[in-house]
Amino acid sequence: MKIFGLAGWSGSGKTTLMVRLLPEIVGRGHTVSTMKHAHHSFEIDTPGKDSYEHRGAGATEVMITGGMRWALMHENRDAGEPVIGDLVRHMTPVDLLMVEGFKTYDHPKLEVHRPATGKPLICREDSRIVAVASDGEVAGLAIPLLDLNDTPAIADFILEYSGLEIGARHGTA
Repeated sequence: MKIFGLAGWSGSGKTTLMVRLLPEIVGRGHTVSTMKHAHHSFEIDTPGKDSYEHRGAGATEVMITGGMRWALMHENRDAGEPVIGDLVRHMTPVDLLMVEGFKTYDHPKLEVHRPATGKPLICREDSRIVAVASDGEVAGLAIPLLDLNDTPAIADFILEYSGLEIGARHGTA
């Protein structure tokens, strides 16, 4: 399974770009899954529901399943946050795993950068960033600069970099 990430400061548009890239890449015939890192405690379960009560009672894992989907929740308890490699082993193999966040993991990443935010480029300190997608001018890059608004071109870059067939652009003849 190929892994490629989106990195950038909060508010740079990583999630917006991810949501645009998914139909573009899937539309070209590739299977894609995503993994998102949250920097804070998050809750996907609802207090009072059976699954929430199971976890609260001490279950290490709780699986919820129905006709449309299933979800597996795993409690880290005192084990600490797992590394991405351990998490990937739980995922069903696909052509491409797109990762949002996990800045320190050793996978290739595209930095989403908006000069208007005033934040510095992460790529200047992280050699795992292989390209920058921006909505403005960025000077002095030693890596490719892509137009943040050109989703098909960004998909082309990710697929080519990952060694996957670029295929026909989604929605084009």
